[in-house]
Amino acid sequence: MCDNFTRQYICVKNSHILYNVNMIKNDEVISDNPVKQRVLTALQRVLKPLVRLALTQGVNYQMLLETLKVVFVQVAEEDFKLAKRDQTDSRISLLTGLHRKDVHRLRDQPENAQKQPSLVTLGSQLVGLWVSDADFIDTEGKPIALPRLASVGGDISFERLVARISKDIRARPVLDEWVRVGVVHIDENDCVRLNIEAFVPSEDFESKLFFFQQNIHDHIAATTHNLTNITPPMLERCVYYDGLTMEAIHELKAMGEAQGMIALKAVNARAIELQAASLASTDANQRFTFALYFYHAKEKQAPR
Repeated sequence: MCDNFTRQYICVKNSHILYNVNMIKNDEVISDNPVKQRVLTALQRVLKPLVRLALTQGVNYQMLLETLKVVFVQVAEEDFKLAKRDQTDSRISLLTGLHRKDVHRLRDQPENAQKQPSLVTLGSQLVGLWVSDADFIDTEGKPIALPRLASVGGDISFERLVARISKDIRARPVLDEWVRVGVVHIDENDCVRLNIEAFVPSEDFESKLFFFQQNIHDHIAATTHNLTNITPPMLERCVYYDGLTMEAIHELKAMGEAQGMIALKAVNARAIELQAASLASTDANQRFTFALYFYHAKEKQAPR
């Protein structure tokens, strides 16, 4: 009895000591490893606009911390498995630094994935068709105004545009919602006009939030892919200049929007063709994002 107790006591003590040593080593690694420190500095900057969004919407630190725990567990579960080994709570705890009780609790709860709003899916397809198909654009490649009813415009009408994408959804509910959120407006001739800049509805927070998480995730995933030296690298390019006036920013922004829309429309048109050609393929299981953004801000003046 004494020997067993002694061995158990030593085991507990060793585990306690090992835990403390690991904590010390982690702190030392962070302070002594310049690469990790630079990654942490980069993450701090990346997180700033996300924390700004969180505070704007009343999401505080404790709420975000719980979300961060969920993400750590998900990533460890999905991307850091050992070959031919089941991923255990203990291993995830070791990888993430989370308490094993937290890991067990988070692995057992159902995943609360953000679902893509149905109108986003349909809307993206409709707008994509409207800005690229020869039936719905003018000689300059701009989307034309469409008669609201097929009885007036025939195949070149808003009703037929919707029917080209889905036979199960009536055009009227789509039109009513699009008018509400500012994607389209109806002119004096009862024609539907696309607000070309409204690919993301200006007043529809749910849709904007979906595109926010989709675009930011994919952009960061592409840069992470490249930072971890996975081959082949993914396309991730930008043009960056400072020391510019506001007038120069306005000119470059207009140029970026005009040239960027040319590229987006070209890729969109070809994607529609390839998607249609892929319908019969059994391996049509890939998705992609090709994005465009222009950001500007006032520089912080360097101390003199």
